[in-house]
Amino acid sequence: MTNGKQKNYYQSLSRNMIVSVITVSFAPMLLVIFILLHQFSTAYHEKTYAHLTELVQKHKQQIDTFLNEKLANIRFLAITRTYETLNDNDFLEKKLFYLREDYGNVFVDLGIVDGKGDQVAYAGPHGLANVNYAGADWFKNAWDSDTYISDVFLGFRGTPHFIITVKHKDDERPFLIRATIDFMAFNSLVQNLRIGKTGYAFILNRDGKFQTQPTAGITIEPSEYMFFWEEVEKAHNNILITRLADDTDMDNLYAVGSLKNGDWLLIVKQQSADAFSDLKRMRIISLIIFLFGGAAIVFMAIYISQRMVRRIRRADIAKEGMNQQIIETGKMASIGELAAGIAHEINNPVAIMVEEAGWIGDLLEEEDLAGSANLKEFKRALAQINTQGKRCKEITHKLLSFARKTDSTTKDVQINDLVVEIVNLSRQMAKYNKVVIETDLQKDLPYIMISPSEMQQVLLNLINNALDAMEKTGGVIRISTKVSEIKPGHIVIVVEDTGPGIPEANLPRIFDPFFTTKPVGKGTGLGLSICYGIINKMGGKIDVQSAVEKGARFRIWVPFQQQ
Repeated sequence: MTNGKQKNYYQSLSRNMIVSVITVSFAPMLLVIFILLHQFSTAYHEKTYAHLTELVQKHKQQIDTFLNEKLANIRFLAITRTYETLNDNDFLEKKLFYLREDYGNVFVDLGIVDGKGDQVAYAGPHGLANVNYAGADWFKNAWDSDTYISDVFLGFRGTPHFIITVKHKDDERPFLIRATIDFMAFNSLVQNLRIGKTGYAFILNRDGKFQTQPTAGITIEPSEYMFFWEEVEKAHNNILITRLADDTDMDNLYAVGSLKNGDWLLIVKQQSADAFSDLKRMRIISLIIFLFGGAAIVFMAIYISQRMVRRIRRADIAKEGMNQQIIETGKMASIGELAAGIAHEINNPVAIMVEEAGWIGDLLEEEDLAGSANLKEFKRALAQINTQGKRCKEITHKLLSFARKTDSTTKDVQINDLVVEIVNLSRQMAKYNKVVIETDLQKDLPYIMISPSEMQQVLLNLINNALDAMEKTGGVIRISTKVSEIKPGHIVIVVEDTGPGIPEANLPRIFDPFFTTKPVGKGTGLGLSICYGIINKMGGKIDVQSAVEKGARFRIWVPFQQQ
């Protein structure tokens, strides 16, 4: 897979994980918020409607009770007193005084009106004695009923008021007892009804006229509410709750109930935004929680997904490296098998060629051939055949070593003894190359389970490489052993020299088979490959540190068994 495809693959994987996490997290959260908001909204609407219904019902009863109570006061007066008594202005003045003492200034005046509409007796502040009401609408309606409560009107006094009348008959003389009710006292029953910041109430009659004074600063067009009469009748005079938009598209909540035996409407109006302000606040809080929670979910989805993708990528890289290592191992095994086969097939013919060359050399020593003019050339050619034959033999021997044909029997080995043995074997050759071998061996190292012959081969290869590198200049080979501080449970063997060093470009290939920097005919390029394979088989590790003109330093880690 190319780098571009890998990048697209991990980006797609990251996107899919982010989308999956967000979907799984958001779905239940949205569902819970939706259900809770729906339940809360339904409960809040029911509670608001119930509150308005109770409020209108309470004030409806209060107003009806107020009117009926005042009507009962007048009826009691009519029943308990004769026409002659009531026709006395002084008596009416006293009665009005007592009523005001009992009910405050609710009663404005009292009057007795005969069948012709003449007010024959009067008590009150407006001087309406002997006024004739025969042409007044209220008189016509009152005379036809036993009791009557008028709508609010201006009348002779020119101020808003309404009257209560009771028709009574004394000695076949029917008359009306009329009482004027203070408008402000009645108006306060409705004007004081305020709900929230925008809620207020008012009363309309069937002609669409206000029966209470509109709240200051509020403009109301009574004709807009006439349709409520029909709606209330459809609701069988129960409290009607509805939502409507006004001319300014302002959504309002209305609670409507009938008064005075269906002659008046008590209307409570409140802006829906005010009535449901707590619900709106809860929705805003829910939205804020949703946004913060959503942002946290998105952040964690991105963070966790990218973190998991990075781990997957590292695992894929490690897996790819392992696969590559397996492929390289297989390749090395194949090369080893090939090398073993080639070495086996070539080794015997080369040995025969060398033996035959020696036999020819012996024949050249005889008298018949000793006088040959080409004797010297024959001996040079034979020497060359012998030299190259031995070189071929050396190559096949190393090929067999590369193919692990050496003794691989393992046993407990004290590595210091092995190092001393190898150094002693190499010291003479080192002396010829003007190289000094120094050792720094830590005492009491733990034993390691390895093949001694294979470790000898590794150390000899490293020492011989160092000697070849310093054969012209001489130098120092330093071999040290100790318990590793970097890799616990391992012994580290360091072989370092003061030779010309290895160019940085060659370091990555130094352990490749048949790679060599030695002159043609000097090396086979298999020595370090063999060392690498042997150390790996031991479960250890080998690396190299080198720079030009600064020597080379090989480190070998071999595990030992913990006590």
